[in-house]
Amino acid sequence: MVWDDVIIFTVLALIAEIAGTISGFGSSVFFVPVASLFFDFHSVLGITACFHLFSNISKIFLFRKGFDMKLVLYLGIPAVIFVSIGALLSKFVNSTYLELGLAGFLMLFSAFFMFAGDKIFKPTKINSIAGGVVSGFVAGLLGTGGAIRGMTLAAFGLTKEVFIATSAVIDFGVDLSRGAIYFSNGFVHWHDLKYIAILLVISVIGTLIGKKILTKISEERFRFIVLIAIFAIALFTVVGLLLK
Repeated sequence: MVWDDVIIFTVLALIAEIAGTISGFGSSVFFVPVASLFFDFHSVLGITACFHLFSNISKIFLFRKGFDMKLVLYLGIPAVIFVSIGALLSKFVNSTYLELGLAGFLMLFSAFFMFAGDKIFKPTKINSIAGGVVSGFVAGLLGTGGAIRGMTLAAFGLTKEVFIATSAVIDFGVDLSRGAIYFSNGFVHWHDLKYIAILLVISVIGTLIGKKILTKISEERFRFIVLIAIFAIALFTVVGLLLK
């Protein structure tokens, strides 16, 4: 990238990190479409895994006062298992149609959540496990499954601090698993390390800014922001794919 592109990429990545912190389901759901403007899809997977790993460490530290251990287990274990399967398949699957399908699914169900609330998804053990399976698999295959995990967590009525901490702990395990597979697949390139170094700094600054903003947001508004963010990023993904 030329210097102007580096500046634009840095600013957009910072916005993605702030938005990911505020929404509660991580920066990757915003960062993947942004990174796709500058890198090929497989490079995006590798860079995103590294960025998200840094981001989750920042969130775990800053929101360390509480997370839901049961949800970490019910969502986290299936997510770690199935992210590995998705990451292995990412080397062989054409992502375009999968991205369109994922975006359509997220738009539909986030809209239902906004209008029907808990009638759509019940806070049960089975649903949390299912959410972990689907979010993990999609994260490994497409680089981002946080929106699906966000939809699952939204049904449990967590406070915003517990929501973010729980999501970050689960994501940490997910990113370690898929990052190792992406590296073995050759998706993490030496010439991209300078961007990964930039993202390390951004992950800390963006999380700090996001946490400051969260103190001004009520619990009800926070849940609505999560759903709006899911819908918006899905719409952005559809538009981006159609314009290619």
